[in-house]
Parts: sequence; C-alpha cells; structure tokens
Amino acid sequence: MTLDSIRVDFPGAPPHVPKDRIVDLNFAMGSQPNDLVDPYEPFEWLAGPEIPRLLYNVPPKSGMGAVTNSGTGNWVATHYEDINRIYTDNEYFSNKGAAEFQRLIGETFRSIPLGVDLPDHTKYRMYLMPYFSPARISRDLEPWIREIVVEMIDAIAVKGEVDMAWDFARVFPVRIFMGLMGFPAPMFEQFLAWEWDILHTGSLEKMQAALRGVLEFLRGFIAEKEKHPDEFLTSAIVNGKIQGKGLTEEEKIGMVWFLWLGGLDTVAATIAQMFRRMALQPDIQTMLRGHPELINGAVEEFLRTQPILSSARTAFKDFEWHGMQIKKGESFSCLNPAGNFDAARFPNPRVFDPTRIGNRHFTFIGGIHACLGAHLARRELRLLLEEWFKRIPEFRVKPGADTTVFPGLLSIRNLPLVWDVK
Repeated sequence: MTLDSIRVDFPGAPPHVPKDRIVDLNFAMGSQPNDLVDPYEPFEWLAGPEIPRLLYNVPPKSGMGAVTNSGTGNWVATHYEDINRIYTDNEYFSNKGAAEFQRLIGETFRSIPLGVDLPDHTKYRMYLMPYFSPARISRDLEPWIREIVVEMIDAIAVKGEVDMAWDFARVFPVRIFMGLMGFPAPMFEQFLAWEWDILHTGSLEKMQAALRGVLEFLRGFIAEKEKHPDEFLTSAIVNGKIQGKGLTEEEKIGMVWFLWLGGLDTVAATIAQMFRRMALQPDIQTMLRGHPELINGAVEEFLRTQPILSSARTAFKDFEWHGMQIKKGESFSCLNPAGNFDAARFPNPRVFDPTRIGNRHFTFIGGIHACLGAHLARRELRLLLEEWFKRIPEFRVKPGADTTVFPGLLSIRNLPLVWDVK
C-alpha cells in the first residue's frame, strides 16, 4: 500500500486543508480484519519518514463503499513525536467531551475524569488514583487476582483446549473488574451485552437502548451503596469527598459510568490477541517458558505491538503546525498503531523484544489522560502469563479454526487453542 493509493477527492474537506493531505485511513482504525501473525504490521509505514506530518482523514465510507459527505473528517497524527505532543500539550489540545455516549439519550453528565480538561481534571484524577495505584494493587489485589487466574487455568488444563477469546479472555478481566467495583456477578452477561451494543453494533437504536439500561442500573446501584456502604470501589467513590465536599449526583454517575465503560473489554481484547500471537509464533512461548524473568518485558511488548485503542483530541485554538493551518474545534486522531511502530522511537519496531529499553508506547494513551487502570491491566497480564506457563504446555490454534483478527478493540470473538494433555 502507498499513500497515493489512499488519497481521495473529498469535497467536504475544509478549504484550508491541502488536497495532497486528504486520505482515507479508516482501514487503520481497526475496522478491517486480517489474518497476519502480526495484525498491526500494515500500519508501520504510516510512521515512515516519507509520510507527511499530519494527514486529513475523511469520514467513514457508507455501506455501499462511497465516502459520505456528512462531517468534515479529522487530522491524523501517525508519528510518535506528534502523537506525544497531542497527548501532552494541554494548552493546545482538549479531551473535553470524550466517551460521552450518554448524550445520545439526552444525558448531560460528563465522563469523569476522561472527558474533563484541566484544572478540574486534576482533582478527579487524584481522587481516583489511589484505588489503582501499584501499591494498592500489590497489597490488596494481587493475591486475589492470582487466585482467580489459577482457578480458571486449573479448570481447563486437563481438558487440553479452550476458546481463549470467549471462555477465558472475555471472562477473566471482567471478573476482576466486577469484583473490584462490587457489581453483582449475575450481571456479567448483561453488562457485556450492553457494552457490545454501545461500542460495536453501530446501531443507534441498540446504542440508545443499551445506554438507558446500563445507566438505570448504575443509578440504582449507586443509590443502594449510598444507603448501605460496603468495602468495594463503587461504594468508596460515591461516599467519598473531593476537597472536603461530597460528590454531586452528576459526579457520582460520571465516575462510575466511566469506569464501567472502560473496564469491560480492553484487557479482554489484549489477552486474546496476546495468545493468538503466541500460538502462531511459538518461539515466544518457548522464550517465556524458559525465561520467566522476561515476562514483565514481554507484557510491555505485547502491549506495544497490540495497541487496542487510538485516541482523539480537539484543538483549543487556531495555530500552525507542520505547515498546516489548524482551526479551533478541529478534531485530531492519534493513530497509536503507527506511533507504536515508529522506527525513530523504537529501533527494529517489528521485532518482539522483551528486553527492549525505554518502551514508552501509547497503548495506554499518554499525558494526563493516560489510562487510569494501566497498572491493574499490567498486573493481570503478568499474573496470567506467570501462572499459565506453570500449568499449560505448548499450545497451538485448533486445526481449522479461523484466526482472523480485527486489529483494535473489536479484536477476536473466538480463538480455540489446544495442547497435549499427559
């Protein structure tokens, strides 16, 4: 693929955008599946020195393959240095209004802290951070997480097979999240159904129905914890104080909703892609099985090479950047699957190297809006690999299974793995 092959003549683009910057990069947003061992490989070239700094992506295509004329598209950063600026330069770039799907049903509360800019962001972030700190995870959560992962692995070890995506990756991190929040276990399937309809169906009717369902549940759950506090995170959040004041109703639902939305499938998608990569590239299994001290570094490489999410920002003001005139209110997409493979930042970026030094990737985004649950996610992945290699021999994809993957959050629905049982 070349840049010329994805240039388009898009009449809806703003007049200040040069025609040679207008492209169709929607394939790079994780919506097109492939069957590569390294499914993000096609995006590396977008961070190459021959690619212009800042492209302008057109809106998604319609079902008939034609580019729609609704909207004006957005600027796209594909190089590490530019993505880093967008994530960290809070004077020029805003995250206000992020992840506010709730507006589709007329709700006005904010998704806190993700959709809040400075200075208010700081107080919300500082309020939530202690619950996700490395110290708390090590002290309070690690033994419990390890117990759950051992239980789940032991249950499948003697069977010699598992659908790693549906029966394991989909379940393990969500059990942790629901237990952390104090959500009732019987809501597991309903939560995932709501989340799927909100993020993946593309149907406005289904999105709105799911949003009404989950917000009705969360408000009822918050009210219950206000009356009957317990030791779990939802209760701690809604009964706490920020700067000496109790939270407003909008702050309570904004925080709990944000955690609910972010806690259900990012780690699940990462696990499924991680085990797919190891099944198709068994030398990684051999390396980690023989050298468990490399697991921490391997987790970072799996994360770097599997950037589940990209992120967006909005321009705070008019300014010039890389010779382009940027207008206040214009949207920017940070293409993490390109930035994480920028050879200017990561030597030999396609090589899976668990000894890589300074592996500051964008899989958990960056800047003040870096993923709140990053430490928890890393610990879940590390403990999973530690206990897996103690109990499961070399595994492979079940013969005849479909190994197609969406390189993004949509990811893998089913991944049958098998191993020899002695």
